[in-house]
Amino acid sequence: MSAEYREEPCRSALNRVSGMPFGWSLNPYMGCAHRCTFCYVRAFERRADRPSDDRYGRSIRVKVNVVEVLRRELARKRWAREGVVIGAATDPYQPAEGRYRLTRGSIEALAEVRNPLSIITRGPLIVRDIDVLSEAARRADVAVTFSVPTLDPEIWRRTEPGTAPPLQRLRALRRLVDAGISAGVGMAPILPGLSDRPELLADVVRAARDAGATSIWTNVVNLRPGTREHFLENLAHDWPELLPRYERLYAGRTYPSRDMVEPVRREVAELRDHFGIGDRRQVRLLPIADPEPVSQQLELGAVGFGGDAGSVATPTRKTRIA
Repeated sequence: MSAEYREEPCRSALNRVSGMPFGWSLNPYMGCAHRCTFCYVRAFERRADRPSDDRYGRSIRVKVNVVEVLRRELARKRWAREGVVIGAATDPYQPAEGRYRLTRGSIEALAEVRNPLSIITRGPLIVRDIDVLSEAARRADVAVTFSVPTLDPEIWRRTEPGTAPPLQRLRALRRLVDAGISAGVGMAPILPGLSDRPELLADVVRAARDAGATSIWTNVVNLRPGTREHFLENLAHDWPELLPRYERLYAGRTYPSRDMVEPVRREVAELRDHFGIGDRRQVRLLPIADPEPVSQQLELGAVGFGGDAGSVATPTRKTRIA
């Protein structure tokens, strides 16, 4: 299914976020061609009176001026260089990015002011931007999370119809890690009765370790109104025998009980320890200190080191190797 792309300017780039483990997000696009059946953004679309059913993902808003707006917002005196998550409500490396390069431009803008950033994606296209990600990682904290909830081909095809294969995402992760960029795996969302089987969880954790993932975490699917209806409709078509179980698990709630969630988290934590997932990068790109002001360099050259001001060399940027 092809998507329609609507080129529309935005008034703001940075979004204040509440109820999440981060405070700011940036979404160069609205809507997502990946069309995952479980996508939590469908719930936001419904609240905004936009389609959350099969029509979601058919029309993508392209914020054509988002990089210019972002630069203006980052230049404000009150901006405190707080961490920014790119891709909280869309995939920043969905197919449109190949043409518009708005995610790439946003990374460059954040790097220019040494602003920490993280990225959530299912898109292997991110390897195109290893150069700007590497430069950003020399200036501020940078982390990438690849969403890989399962390697099972049937579950993947039916629940993530527009995404790249999971193993292709893990190959992209390996490219980033080899370049020195911190890249981990988010096993989310796990689907009860489908991707929560112990052998399937182990497959993902093992493959993440083999790809060099620096971290791994997991979460179980939540079904808010908008997401719920679309997901259950697809479940009834693909796995009708599971529909009664989901209706029980999610009766009167958007998230399953702790009795369902905690065993999955515990299993993944044990697998993480068993397979030894951790930061094993051979080269680590880490932020270097801000260059000293020119006036201070001149003073040190003329007084501190016994030279004359005219002989002070311009400091060169180096990659810290940890």
